[in-house]
Amino acid sequence: MKVITIKQPWATLIAKGYKEYEFRTWKTKYRGEILIHAGKGIDKKALERFKHLNLDYPTGQIIAKATITDCIKIDDQARWMLKKKNELVYRSIIKHKDWDGYGFKLENVQKIDPIKINGKLSLWDYDYKD
Repeated sequence: MKVITIKQPWATLIAKGYKEYEFRTWKTKYRGEILIHAGKGIDKKALERFKHLNLDYPTGQIIAKATITDCIKIDDQARWMLKKKNELVYRSIIKHKDWDGYGFKLENVQKIDPIKINGKLSLWDYDYKD
């Protein structure tokens, strides 16, 4: 199954249903199930912004399963849509109007029993059994 490695707190925010889009500078044609891997990297400023949620932010493990259903170009219209969805979660994308990238739409998110593993760049494969 495909896997994407994401820094914390973003991986947990996806697993808990707060974040529907994951952002990259590259687009993907892949649609289907994907595992969410919480990488060892931590966005400390963002972690502080979400401390009021009292969530755990594990690192170095696969924590959820989702489905990539779309890949959108981030433009002014997308920023407006993201602002309406959750301005706190998408603040950095909304504010950086010069950032040129894509948002992967994640649906059907389910937490799974954690799997300790090192992450990789881009989309990578893992032999996952439900």
